[in-house]
Amino acid sequence: MSLRLHATGAIRAAVFAPLLAAWLVAPGTAPAQASPPEPSYDIYVSNERSGDVTVVNGTDFSVRRALAVGKRPRGIHTSPDGKTVYVALSGSPVQPPPQLDAQGSPILRRSTDDDDDDARADKSADGIGVIDVASEKLTAKIPAGSDPEEFALSVDGTRLYVSNEDFKAASVINIATGKVEHIIPVGQEPEGVAASPDGKRFYVTCESGGDIYVIDTATYSVSGHFKVNLRPRTMAFMSDAAIGFIPSESTSELNVIDTAKAAVLKTIALPPGSRPMSVKVSPDGRKLYVSNGRAGTVSVLDSHSYALVATIKVGTRPWGMAVSPDGKYLFTANGPSNDISVVDLATNTEAMRVKAGTSPWSLTVVPHALH
Repeated sequence: MSLRLHATGAIRAAVFAPLLAAWLVAPGTAPAQASPPEPSYDIYVSNERSGDVTVVNGTDFSVRRALAVGKRPRGIHTSPDGKTVYVALSGSPVQPPPQLDAQGSPILRRSTDDDDDDARADKSADGIGVIDVASEKLTAKIPAGSDPEEFALSVDGTRLYVSNEDFKAASVINIATGKVEHIIPVGQEPEGVAASPDGKRFYVTCESGGDIYVIDTATYSVSGHFKVNLRPRTMAFMSDAAIGFIPSESTSELNVIDTAKAAVLKTIALPPGSRPMSVKVSPDGRKLYVSNGRAGTVSVLDSHSYALVATIKVGTRPWGMAVSPDGKYLFTANGPSNDISVVDLATNTEAMRVKAGTSPWSLTVVPHALH
């Protein structure tokens, strides 16, 4: 009998002790968390020379794994539903950065080496790699023309808009069928591609001439054309799609675009030595972030007054960027230093660097809530 009573008392103690402890917690004091919170997002980093994608945990910024994807992964983007990551792959040989003239423009020379590079190119490696986020595996490769470097996704996630530099064109690819539906001629050296937030247009930036082409997504025809200074790399938008931003690398400028008029509204001079590559808008729409390439910095600007708020020192030659969904952190891909910078946007300082693969090129954030 005493054994049974002792056991019953022990059971009661085990059941009621935690309840009593919780009841005795001081008013206004929350019980301690039993375990750390789950990460709300991951960061996928494309590594051009190591042929893989580094997956970084968004909670503690530890590297979870490296995914082999193919040759020269560069442009990388997440589908609207967060279930898929797409990455541009290329079998063309890696080229060193070109020499620059006094105006900051590349000195382009054709030599017999170019023919050798063409011969060495593995065109079978070209395409847009498809990564299933749930399994973290490369599941397919979509043909996307020769040497794809950058692309954008349609707002509904059904189409890829790809720049094809070799053909001076942009391609529209149906993701479900993997087929090219439209080819739109544009200018010399098309590189950057960006879809407007309202889904009505996508834009193609052409490096050598500074041409910007506006493509109507209802007809897939050119609906606008304007110029900025040389080497426009990328484009970003305010959430209402009325204003866009395009950097001009050669002249250290950021162009403010009136999208309704397809015209430059204002040109902002960035700090001396800036080589602007990528531009992002903060989730709340209040700040602009510009990666400055060879300057090794990120410029922070007010998105309405366009005043320079801060210049943040990051890793070597930052190119692609991404912002966390909560707007607390900015991430830059630092090619020559083989790492990414984690920037605390509350203090506008680099908080840490995370080792990636070889020559990280760009990044995309994958929110866990979406998949």
